[in-house]
Amino acid sequence: MLMFPRLVVLFLPLCHGRRLFHNLYCETGEVEIRRDPEPSKYGSLWPLPQKVQLSAGRFQMSSASFAIVDGKQSSAGSDCDILQDAYRRYYEYVFGRGVQRETRRGGPPVLTQLQVWISSPDPQCDSYPTISSDESYELFVSLPNVVLKAPQIWGALRGLETFSQLVHEDEYGVKCVNETIVTDFPRFAYRGLLLDTSRHFLPVNDILHTLETMAMNKFNVFHWHIVDDPSFPYMSKTFPELSRKGAFHPYTHVYTYDEVKMVIEFARRRGIRVLPEFDTPGHTLSWGKGQPDLLTPCYSGAEPSGTFGPVNPILNSTYDFMAKLFTEISTVFPDAYIHLGGDEVDFTCWKSNPDIQKFMEKQGFGDDYNKLESYYIQRLLDIVTSLKKGYLIWQEVFDNGVKLKPDTVVHVWIGGGSNNEMGNVTAAGYNAILSAPWYLNIINYGQDWQKHYKVEPLNFNGTEQQKKLVIGGEACMWGEYVDNTNLTPRLWPRASAVAERLWSAQNVTDLDDAFNRLSAHRCRMVGRGIAAQPLFTSYCPKEYWGA
Repeated sequence: MLMFPRLVVLFLPLCHGRRLFHNLYCETGEVEIRRDPEPSKYGSLWPLPQKVQLSAGRFQMSSASFAIVDGKQSSAGSDCDILQDAYRRYYEYVFGRGVQRETRRGGPPVLTQLQVWISSPDPQCDSYPTISSDESYELFVSLPNVVLKAPQIWGALRGLETFSQLVHEDEYGVKCVNETIVTDFPRFAYRGLLLDTSRHFLPVNDILHTLETMAMNKFNVFHWHIVDDPSFPYMSKTFPELSRKGAFHPYTHVYTYDEVKMVIEFARRRGIRVLPEFDTPGHTLSWGKGQPDLLTPCYSGAEPSGTFGPVNPILNSTYDFMAKLFTEISTVFPDAYIHLGGDEVDFTCWKSNPDIQKFMEKQGFGDDYNKLESYYIQRLLDIVTSLKKGYLIWQEVFDNGVKLKPDTVVHVWIGGGSNNEMGNVTAAGYNAILSAPWYLNIINYGQDWQKHYKVEPLNFNGTEQQKKLVIGGEACMWGEYVDNTNLTPRLWPRASAVAERLWSAQNVTDLDDAFNRLSAHRCRMVGRGIAAQPLFTSYCPKEYWGA
């Protein structure tokens, strides 16, 4: 056998923050490039389940005789659309659409059924996933039938994905699966992926495609950063001028009510929450195009400059507008939480405006514009609270001392001090999610997935009680340089590294085994039509042939 030497590539410091120009998170890493993957004892399972017992015993399966069905004792029946839809989807993932080889005579025993048993009295077939949804499951692959047990349908969805990953082809092309016992549950309840649809518009089909791939990796939160400075593609029924004047194009580059509901339902059927973000008071230039007097007029000396800054926090009309808009948002998006942003507020325009200056003096704020920002945020939080919604905020809102509800989730994104920030947030008693080291829009040559994989969300000084307040993390794909032409290969399989870190046990850290399994998982995604980029020199049995 021809042996290749191992190569070591030293990367210069890689820096990443929420925007490319703000508070950078830097590290120097040594990344080992592997020439070729080797079989893992865990096959191609990704993310790795909490407990797996793989045996040598093997069974074969035929597309003509195998079926995924409800177990007789299951609380979910044929009217549970989520499960029935998942059965069809995973049957196709396992057997494909083409002509399949049947079982061979004299081969291993034949499996004919996967029975799904939901044990809770309320299987949640008509519900939306929440932060407290039970995603645990048990999977028993043996004769006479495969059995998948889960308290709720959300665990069944994860178990179906795991079963599909256990299936492989033998040397004759026959579908086979080894005798296996899996006991599994997620390490963190929040496993998110952010897409930015303001800097570049992403067609709905590309969002759905991403949701499908998220389910393959057991992500469960789609953070939809739907609007920002460049464009306002959300088509509001209450304020139609926002998208009419704020979108890149009022007809082709907007998300209609029906399209938003389609995304939410598609995600629900895959056990994924849709968390909308409407970020204020900064990042709102596109808002001002369709809503007069919402933004602060900037001044050059004693005269208006003709430019605008953040939301104007001193007008009552601002809060009337926000109350009406967020009332609509709270009805369109069923999730219990809304992401309210609150980051990167530039005070330059506020400082230039004489009316703002008078308001500051009247309120006794002095020259501390953080207090003005806190004044705005507090009033916005009161509005959202009145709508009986929880909220997530970027970490600056916490840093500025805004009074927050006990169930607030603080989103830590600023690099270079994220461990300290996680400690501070949890010491104050708030739930936290981590994104600082997982900005996937930042790319470099080589296997940077390893850097994402090596992150430990609980690697900060704090008590065990503090660490219980870390509910998960989120990979972010900001859209300055990303649209639907490069979204998928930039996301996958790099986001898969984050997915395993958030699902699997804390001690799952073997990079060699991860490389082997991720290489196979990447090929599986390619075989399912996902244009996932390669980890290194390699090939897939079923290559990507285009959409």
